[in-house]
Amino acid sequence: MKGYPRKRGKTIAVTGKGGTGKTVLSTLMIKCLADRRNFSILAVDADSARSLPYTLGARVDKTVSDYRQDIINNPGEKRRITDLDMGSVMREIVVSKPGFDLLVMGRPEAPGCFCAVNDLLRYGIESLSLDYDVTIIDGEAGPEQINRRVIQHLDALVVMADTSFRSLRTASEIMAVAQKQDIVDVGRTGLVINKCMGADERMDEIRKRMDLNVWGVLPDDENVSSYDSLNKPLLDIPADALILVPVRSILQNILDPVI
Repeated sequence: MKGYPRKRGKTIAVTGKGGTGKTVLSTLMIKCLADRRNFSILAVDADSARSLPYTLGARVDKTVSDYRQDIINNPGEKRRITDLDMGSVMREIVVSKPGFDLLVMGRPEAPGCFCAVNDLLRYGIESLSLDYDVTIIDGEAGPEQINRRVIQHLDALVVMADTSFRSLRTASEIMAVAQKQDIVDVGRTGLVINKCMGADERMDEIRKRMDLNVWGVLPDDENVSSYDSLNKPLLDIPADALILVPVRSILQNILDPVI
């Protein structure tokens, strides 16, 4: 998927409270776009938990963190990349799969320290995203990824939540951080509710409790839990799976009139 004209495509990041389904939604958005076969897609796992490769069925031999360590340990490697642009450097660790490419952040170099990896990831995303129609970033839980400025510009920030007050409060806090333009330039921000039973009634209740822009509701689809329990890539979920209906609608909302 390399060699596309240099342009800035659409960038979408998914975040939210831990366990709300960030990686599930990221994977299903990638699947929906890849199935169309008319988009060049960059998937970015910006979460140190490194879950996206498993749901995408992708083997990753080297992460951004690994690459940084190589540069530190090998002066020759540092000299080699001195005159290369960051896009060329990051392409060396991008994994190509049918329908999309994948870049993985990996774990930090020391407990609690993400600074150098964040810098590499930020420059990598900024440079690589110019070569793709859509970049989808599976971010970390909470507002940390925004506060650390791993992402400089987003066309859309999707905040995941379940229907619990704690999850919705976290979502509200993330949205408040995202709206501070001095931190990250965010075009649009919306909430996606996961595993919502009695959707219409609960959605009305959520809108009354909190002033949140709701982009969609994901049903509790047994395909998701089944694929997870069998250790099967969620990317292979059937095209007629119930959960894909709202995912396509969410993408239509974000990418229209592109999609």
